[in-house]
This record gives sequence, C-alpha cells and structure tokens, in this order.
Amino acid sequence: MTAPPTAAQLGAELEAALLRELRHTYDDLNAAHFRRKLRRPSLELSDARGRLGRWVREARVLELSRALVLEHPWGVVVEVLKHEMAHQWVHEGLGELDESAHGRSFRAACERLGIDASATGLPTAGGAPGERDVRVLERIAKLLALAGSPNQHEAEAAMSAAHRLMLRHNLDAAAALEPRGYGYRHLGVATGRVGEADRILAVILDEHFFVEAIWVTVYRPVEGKRGRVLEVCGTQANLELAAYVHAFLRHTAEGLWREHRRARAIDSDRDRRAYLAGVMSGFCDKLESERSSHRAAGLVWVRDADLGGWFKKRHPYVQTTRHAGSRRTEAHAHGRAAGRAIVLHKGVAAPAGGVVRLLGK
Repeated sequence: MTAPPTAAQLGAELEAALLRELRHTYDDLNAAHFRRKLRRPSLELSDARGRLGRWVREARVLELSRALVLEHPWGVVVEVLKHEMAHQWVHEGLGELDESAHGRSFRAACERLGIDASATGLPTAGGAPGERDVRVLERIAKLLALAGSPNQHEAEAAMSAAHRLMLRHNLDAAAALEPRGYGYRHLGVATGRVGEADRILAVILDEHFFVEAIWVTVYRPVEGKRGRVLEVCGTQANLELAAYVHAFLRHTAEGLWREHRRARAIDSDRDRRAYLAGVMSGFCDKLESERSSHRAAGLVWVRDADLGGWFKKRHPYVQTTRHAGSRRTEAHAHGRAAGRAIVLHKGVAAPAGGVVRLLGK
C-alpha cells in the first residue's frame, strides 16, 4: 500500500475541506446518537501511524490518523470517529473519569449505540460467518455452480433451490431464537449520482436476500467530493450472499446491454440507463414470482426483528425519498425481458473495480 498523501501533498484546500467534512460528520453523529449533548472538540489529523484515533480529554482534542482517513474507506473512518466520540461521551456526558479507557461504562455505551468497542485494530464489520453459516454458504455455492448449466430448466431449478435453501436457513435460525451477530458492508463504489438500476438492485437485496439496505453518504478526501454508497446490514452469511448477488447482477446487466447493442447495431449508450433499469425490474419480477411459490409451500419470511433493532441503533433517523422511474421506453422493455431470463449462478469474470465471488478469499 502506498503512503498516504501528506498535508502538503493533499493541498491546503483539500485538507481544509476534509476537516470541514469531519466536523460535519461529527455533528451528524452527535445529533443521531448523542442527542446533541456533546460539545464539539477540536478535530485534528495526526501523522502517527501507531493508532487510528484518540480522544484527549485534557485538551479537548479528537485526533484521527491521516493514514486512516486517506487509506481506508470513509465508512471505516466514521466507525473510528464514533469510537472516539464514545470515549468523549463517557468523560463529558457521563462524568466517568476513574474507569479504564475501555471499561464497563465505555462498553455499555458502545453496546447501546451500536459502536465497535474494540480497543485495537480497525473496526470490524461483524466478523466471519459461523460454522453453520459457512456450511450453508458452501451448499449454496454448489447450487449456484449447477445453475450455470446450459440446460435452462436445470439452471432455473438450481437457482430456485439455492434461494429456497437460504430462506429455510434464515427461518430455522429465527425459530431457534439464538443470538445472531450482525454486521454491515458497503457494496460497489461511491458515486455522486445513484441511478434507477442501482436503486432497484438495493430493493432486490432488501426484499429478497435477508438484509436491510440503505444509501449512505461518504466522502472522498483526495477528490474533495461527497458520494453515496449502498450499505447492507445483516448476518455474515446473508451479507456474503448479498455482496455476491450485487456484484453478479451489476456485471450481468452490463453484459446484457453490450449484447443488446451489438445485436441491434446501436451506436450510442443513450438508452443504457433505461435498459439496465429494465433488467433489474425484470429480475425483481422473477423473484416476486418465486416468492409466491415459496408462500404456497408454507415458507413465509417476515423481517428479522433483531436485525431491525440493530439497524435502528446504527441508523436512528432514516429519511425515505421517492424517485420517479425512467420513461418506459422500448429499451426498458427489452431490458425487463432480459432480466426475467437471468439465472443467478456461480462463476463469472470479475467486473471492473470488484470481484464476483461467494466464499472466496
């Protein structure tokens, strides 16, 4: 990994913009998690590489490592900032000055607020799948491999069996009333504009793949720009599957558009967005039909209440916005027909900027 830019290399303007964004993020977290009861300290970047961040009570300074901010995704930066704000809360909000840094009060505050309380290392997104989760993911990966069969009937049956297996796994886990560890992942790359196809894809994951999905704002320090990225929350097994489905569908939709252009000798990308939105809508139609057959078989999934509680801790205030869909053009109709024919399977080439895999390294 290359060394992060120094303050001089980043430039005074971008450095100032970065600190403004950190202050803005601090204020948002203060409102969401601490009811604005924290008084904003001095926020500073440190060149120390031995720690991610620290709260200096005597000077009222909250430091974040420059290497952290410039080398890691913004979501990780926010988790470290939350961690240090929890230290500030224990000292200034609770008035607890005698306990060790990661003592009982700190751990209790982190538990209540959904913050990673680990004393060292990068914040975790929830750990690795458990043994039972790994076993079911291995079975699903084998079924998705069968779904690559050239025989359309066999392929459809294998994909349906994989989805049904994951549904049964989640129903059994919910019925067992066992504690389930939750985490999050950011999928794809941050972008300034979220297209209709990506919004529909988020709905597909949220409605059919046992995760909670939300678009979150992130910051790109080297560019000095904000963007949005899709965050999914759930168990590690469900996150693994959701990440695979997300990458697979984006990769497949782009491939279908290239085939559509080539088959019809289209010389521009003017209809690309409408076509991709149609592909995602068509695949969503297919999953809705499959859901009906699952219900007929007595397999009815209601959302995970414990996950809902964990998600609420992580995102106490969620805004819902509505978007007008693209005009239902001929390209959208062609895309929708292609989307209904997609068979989710294992074993495609890696798309640019990401890796399509299930239980890979």
